[in-house]
Amino acid sequence: MAGVRRGAGHVGAPSAGPPYGMLRHGLRTGVVEWLLARVPTPRRNPFTLGYLAVVGATTTFAKLADPELVQRLQEASSSDGHNLLQHPLRALLLSGFWVAGEVWMPYLWGFAVTLAPLERRIGSARAAAVFAIGHVTATLLSQGVVIVAVETGRLETRALDYLDIGVSYGVLACLGAVAGLLPWRGRLVALGGAGLLIAEQILTDRDVVTAVGHPTAVLAGVVLWRWLRRAQARRPRPRRTGAEAAGSAPAPGGAPVLDAR
Repeated sequence: MAGVRRGAGHVGAPSAGPPYGMLRHGLRTGVVEWLLARVPTPRRNPFTLGYLAVVGATTTFAKLADPELVQRLQEASSSDGHNLLQHPLRALLLSGFWVAGEVWMPYLWGFAVTLAPLERRIGSARAAAVFAIGHVTATLLSQGVVIVAVETGRLETRALDYLDIGVSYGVLACLGAVAGLLPWRGRLVALGGAGLLIAEQILTDRDVVTAVGHPTAVLAGVVLWRWLRRAQARRPRPRRTGAEAAGSAPAPGGAPVLDAR
């Protein structure tokens, strides 16, 4: 009798093999597609990759060129108090083309998790605007505090000449901005991570520029949330490929195929 029941079940019921195999294939395909869709490419992230190339070039130059020449160029590019008062446009523009230090790789990951996803969601022009707004706003406010502190005698005059270069303001502004485009859990993680990073820097560096500039950069990105959400809503969604359309269509036998997206 048991043999008859097994035979009847085998003939009358659909096999459990193919759907399970399709599920495993769908999960594997979905993970790969998810990863590939987030890898920066010249088409999706021209601003991110272009900026990284510029920063990589200046970092390489700083390592290989004559140290005195590098120092003179960085001092001319610095957005310190004296340069801002004498050559504000040059200082604001060129200070963002160097990294603070000799290591470039951390900025690669910083761009990958902040500027690159922001550019994919809102476009290159708006992402560049967010980066520039964060860089300029944080620079002006932090150096403004330094200038006032020098004028009131709270800091020495030489504080106006401290080297101020780097891309951290732009990166943090993009982090604050992209947080507003994430679900609430992702938003808490992004902003919480930024807060911990800033707190650690303030406690270890004890630098006025860092203590003022980094929180200002994140807040500059947060202030832009409403504008960025409207910009994201107006962006056309990418067209689905034929394989994606076929993946969500009913199977020939009438059973739906699992959507792996």
